[in-house]
Amino acid sequence: MTDAVREPGVHVNACEACGRLPHPRRVRLALAKLCAVFPVELLLHALVIHFHASYLITVTVLTVTTTVLVIWVVEPSAMRLLGGWLHGPPGGEHGHLSTGQSLWRIRARVSDRPGQLESLAHHLAELDANILTVHVHHLDGGSLDELIVGACRETSPDALSNAVRAGGGHSVGIWPASALALIDGQTKALTLAARVAADPSELPLSIAELLGAQYVDSRVGDHPTAAACVEIPSGDGEPLVFVRPADEPFTPAEIARARRLGELAQKTRQMSEAGGRTSATPA
Repeated sequence: MTDAVREPGVHVNACEACGRLPHPRRVRLALAKLCAVFPVELLLHALVIHFHASYLITVTVLTVTTTVLVIWVVEPSAMRLLGGWLHGPPGGEHGHLSTGQSLWRIRARVSDRPGQLESLAHHLAELDANILTVHVHHLDGGSLDELIVGACRETSPDALSNAVRAGGGHSVGIWPASALALIDGQTKALTLAARVAADPSELPLSIAELLGAQYVDSRVGDHPTAAACVEIPSGDGEPLVFVRPADEPFTPAEIARARRLGELAQKTRQMSEAGGRTSATPA
């Protein structure tokens, strides 16, 4: 099997010349180096023969020029110029390259019945949209599904929203998302828990990051009445208040995780105070 039709494997290292992934195929790499080196070598040999230099001078000139020009200048420059061809797919496969995707976070209320998620996935698949992660929050009278969906850049939010409604969803909310949204909630909560355990004063900002909400200092002013609001006990008397847009209500799972962070901060402070009293007690 020739190199031109061999399926490219998984390459860990990038190209040494231009840094692209994957590393170029061997046949193309050999042809690129030959195209870069051959004209220079031919010109140098022609010049040496033309001037009838001595054997020692000929060897020295060819060695130095080959090393400096070919290896350090000509070859890397040629490989950069031919980078698109070196790292491109085999001939005839350009039409099969996938286009870039946009990530969307979708929330929808759905009925709590078998096959509901399958119906959502089916209607999204008609738009070539793929469900990457899903979290189901069980509420009274149904469920709240939170999806991270990858779709073609040409797919509009309205088209995705209509597909979700056609799949049985209602009260649909859709927002642009980033790759950070693919981190599952449990991993994110554990990361923030480690931050709070190291410094309990990080609790307000950690909960705000966990919930994707804004922290409102109740000592400064009142929170907006038109926004979704949740209060989390802080262990210091006044609860911590967090708000976000009214069309993004807090789910029971989110509130439970935030409360656990508050309890962790309180336990950490108590242990720190107990340790301080112990160290202050004379032996």
